Amino acid sequence: MSDERRVPWILGTHLHPAVGPLERAPTDSRVLLIEAHDFARRKRYHHHKLTIVFAGMRQFRDTLRERGYEVEYIKAETFADGLATYFDRYPDDELVQMRSPSHRSAETFESLVEDAGGALDVVQNELFVGTRKAFDEWSNATDKDPFRHETFYRWMRQQTGVLMTDDGEPVGGEWNYDSENQDFPPESWDSPPVLEPEHDELTQQTSEWIAAEFDTWGSTTDLVWPVTRAQAKRKLDHFVANRLPSFGPYQDAMRSDDWAMAHALLGSSINLGLLHPWEAVTAIEQAYHERDEIPLNSAEGVVRQLIGWREFMRHVYRHEMPQLATANQLDAGTDLPAFYWTGNTNMSCLRQTIGAVRDRGYAHHIQRLMVLANFATLWGVQPAQLNEWFHATYVDAYHWVTTPNVVEMGQYGDGVFASKPYVSSANYIDKMSDYCSDCRYDKTKDTGNRACPFNALYWDFLDRNEDKLRSNHRMGLMYSHVDSKQESGAMTEIKDRVETLRQKQRHGEL
Repeated sequence: MSDERRVPWILGTHLHPAVGPLERAPTDSRVLLIEAHDFARRKRYHHHKLTIVFAGMRQFRDTLRERGYEVEYIKAETFADGLATYFDRYPDDELVQMRSPSHRSAETFESLVEDAGGALDVVQNELFVGTRKAFDEWSNATDKDPFRHETFYRWMRQQTGVLMTDDGEPVGGEWNYDSENQDFPPESWDSPPVLEPEHDELTQQTSEWIAAEFDTWGSTTDLVWPVTRAQAKRKLDHFVANRLPSFGPYQDAMRSDDWAMAHALLGSSINLGLLHPWEAVTAIEQAYHERDEIPLNSAEGVVRQLIGWREFMRHVYRHEMPQLATANQLDAGTDLPAFYWTGNTNMSCLRQTIGAVRDRGYAHHIQRLMVLANFATLWGVQPAQLNEWFHATYVDAYHWVTTPNVVEMGQYGDGVFASKPYVSSANYIDKMSDYCSDCRYDKTKDTGNRACPFNALYWDFLDRNEDKLRSNHRMGLMYSHVDSKQESGAMTEIKDRVETLRQKQRHGEL
């Protein structure tokens, strides 16, 4: 088929003009975007999440038209409806689409196009740093476990040369500086300012349409997330200039009055395709080498998230699906508590974190792992239910992102790469936050009416999962404490406390 009949089909998460089929198409060629609405009815998505998806597509449409592209922008209830409309107009076209990372997306789209009487060529997704082929060749050849993040991350650093010396060693002599990124800031520390985009009338109209059209969750005002590439690039520049120097030491800290700390806040832009992760990596590396005020632990910490964790999640997801979506090796069977949607709980850490998600569709990685997922794991929530909640409520969340993060890392659902459950009592939350200072519950107590629920739930979790976890060499110390509590009779009191907590939750009093 002639090149002029090969039409780029741009998905709502591929909004980058300089990658894939769009980058290779002449600026006067036809481009397809289908704004399908049915997915937005399947879950109670955060209002801001739907806004950045739909507004992002509409802004991208207008940008491409300004550049001379002939954009076919079809609004339809389903992709099937949109494709039927398109091929009725252009029956001889062949669509070409970058592969979505979602499970079996290529097969699904190929089937829909075939049903519409058209042709589709699915090509490599160029919005990642690495490729599927390179990972698979390395994982088949290496004698190390490719599904260990540190192994993968070191390989990615070596392949890309990011923060590497000329003789192939990591800059600074260490591969990661996580141990230097776990400080809590002093009261005198002021976090750097957050750049908030100025949204135009198109974005505002889209937001109002979403509020009227869909059953959404969360705030409908104060959208802080980019919906255009220009906004995303300014967000990146602002992070590198103003926030990167402070990012490293406090990246794991949580403060009641500070939703953003010094985090990059680039995840939604990268996952929409407004920014390429390599753009962020190179900007950060260049700034580190040029500016003395940027410490290595700050630069390396962001690089590890971009070329390490994000890429690792992609490969874990595609290799472990579909079983990963329903994995539940600890046989957790409890429903997600209603307060994950309402925020109505006396636990300060959960109330404030859920409030932040409700306000902006965002809370940072430690709040996700050690507050939201930690509690759900201790409570015994089915991993698939928590995964659905994250998928719906976070602006940067997609199934390929949340499933390995939530089911595996957050809830130890499968064991493909997590070496132990990431759970803790109140001690960790108190160390890394100020949440406990004004909480109704006492962080120091396991039992009693005012004892922090995390404490009793932690020991109960270890006790009820003893058969599956005691043999884990990383859990030995904790099980020595479990033994002491079992022998002293304290575990009986702990279990009574847990039953009281479950009763309180059923009555909306937790």
